[in-house]
Order: sequence, then structure tokens, then C-alpha cells
Amino acid sequence: MKKLMLSLMLLVGAVSFTFAQGVTGKWKTIDDETGEEKSIVEIYQDNGKIYGKVIEILNPARKNATCTECEGADKDKPIEGLVIIRGLEKDGDEYNDGKILDPQNGKLYKCYIELESANKLKVRGYIGFSLLGRTQYWQRIE
Repeated sequence: MKKLMLSLMLLVGAVSFTFAQGVTGKWKTIDDETGEEKSIVEIYQDNGKIYGKVIEILNPARKNATCTECEGADKDKPIEGLVIIRGLEKDGDEYNDGKILDPQNGKLYKCYIELESANKLKVRGYIGFSLLGRTQYWQRIE
């Protein structure tokens, strides 16, 4: 019985620690249309806001891809190393009021993210209001 209680306490502690991490960390992006694992994005905090940078492209054929459709300073920059989540602010359980860049089409969308579970992140990009958009679920990696 003591072993069972100890195991449960350790499990609860591990889950609590992971939730305490919040949204920061490394996440594997999963394409919502194809189910393909596309990249690793590191989500970090800077000056109280949340940002996300592509740190690895998983498809070897796309390793040197650039953001040809992007505008401004991001035009023709390598996707690996590109900041795609910009300026999200914490609002209760979610982070919003920022933007997300889709490197495939070069467009910036309004964005919000929230933890679905300790290792599952809901990422929603949209135009206007959140009903008009796309949702991806990213997996935390250690």
C-alpha cells in the first residue's frame, strides 16, 4: 500500500511540475491537414510575452527551406531559426493577443495557444475572430 501511495504521489508531482512549466519548452508541430510531423518549435518568454522559434525542420528535404512568401524582414529567410509565434500574452489559461506566421504562405494570423494537457498544446491561428481559422495540436518533447 505504501508503494502505491508513493507511486501516486510521484506521478502527481511529475504532472504538477510539467503543468508548472506552462507553454514554454520544445514542441513538435503536427500538420492539422496531413498529420505529418513538421518541425520543432521552441516556445520561450521574453519581456513578459511568449514567442516561438523554429529550431529544427524534421523533413530532410525541407531543411534549407526559406520563407519565400513572407514579407518584410522575414522575406527569403531560412524557416529554421524563424520566429513564428510573436507577442502572446497570458490571459487566464490561454495566451493570446499575438500573431503566428505560416511559413508556407507567408501570412501572419492572430493566434492563441493553451495547454490541453501537460504534453499537448492547442495552437489556433485565425483571421478576424477565432471561428475562422485552423487549429493544430503540438506535442511536448523532452
